[in-house]
Amino acid sequence: QVQLVESGGGLVQPGGSLRLSCAASGFTFSDYFMKWARQAPGKGLEWVSEINSGGRTTYVADSVKGRFTISRDNAKNTLYLQMNNLKPEDTAVYYCAKGLARGKGTLVTVSS
Repeated sequence: QVQLVESGGGLVQPGGSLRLSCAASGFTFSDYFMKWARQAPGKGLEWVSEINSGGRTTYVADSVKGRFTISRDNAKNTLYLQMNNLKPEDTAVYYCAKGLARGKGTLVTVSS
């Protein structure tokens, strides 16, 4: 079965950086588009970024463009999200997703 385990979240000051990781198992990782999404407190799920199976094509939401970078290592079955210049409005639980399946998420809190 599909298993997605996110890590790397934490408390960071505005302007800081974090790198999220997602360890995938239970499917052929290199065959699938993968996504990051987030859910801020009291809000709905928001798509953040997506990457194609080979890792050469990426898409990113306007709200994070120029600050967040998605990448993947198919040899390690791992998805990444590099987040720079973090803002308080980036505070959310971040999920990696394969289609409708997603992990339990990792909390990112941006606060001084």
